[in-house]
Amino acid sequence: MVPRRILPHLPSRPTWRCQSCGVAWPCSPAKLRLLAEYRTRRAGLLVYLRALKAEAAEQLAELDSGTPPADLDRRFVNWAIPVL
Repeated sequence: MVPRRILPHLPSRPTWRCQSCGVAWPCSPAKLRLLAEYRTRRAGLLVYLRALKAEAAEQLAELDSGTPPADLDRRFVNWAIPVL
């Protein structure tokens, strides 16, 4: 049996689906990896996610008659905002 190649949980552009599990990116494993990577730099994580959200909005709009999906803030940024 040939071992299956495991892909990292990264976005596949321009669809913004996870390369590994196929769900909308960032998927749960990607969120966990990002939280760990930016553990002490939450502001940096939010800046990074907002930049990715802008890129995704542009690319997803091109795929869907010029209109990006409405839930991109929730999908890309809101999950990473710390709850006080």
